[in-house]
Amino acid sequence: MLHLIYILAFTIIAVLAVTNLVRSLITLSTETQRVYPQNYNKSSSSQNSRLRNQVNNYGKVHPELLDNQGKKIDEPLLVMRSISVEDARQKLDALYNQSPNKGNEPKE
Repeated sequence: MLHLIYILAFTIIAVLAVTNLVRSLITLSTETQRVYPQNYNKSSSSQNSRLRNQVNNYGKVHPELLDNQGKKIDEPLLVMRSISVEDARQKLDALYNQSPNKGNEPKE
């Protein structure tokens, strides 16, 4: 009988958690699609107004894509070069062979 009470309690908690998660996702999606007027933030500092004007010029830009002056970064942030499996294996073997603890490991 006690097992059934535990199962029922955890089922209720799980249902409440999932409904709260769904409600939060719906709220978040509606807030991200909301458009605020330009005079929404009525701060009088020139830096905030300059940043706001630059962001409005570019549309909605993620803050990580802006430099310290608030200008949009046009350069790539990450460049990846693909290499073959054999090249990667050779580089890993070279690193392993250069390791100072190479001879101290027990052999099986």
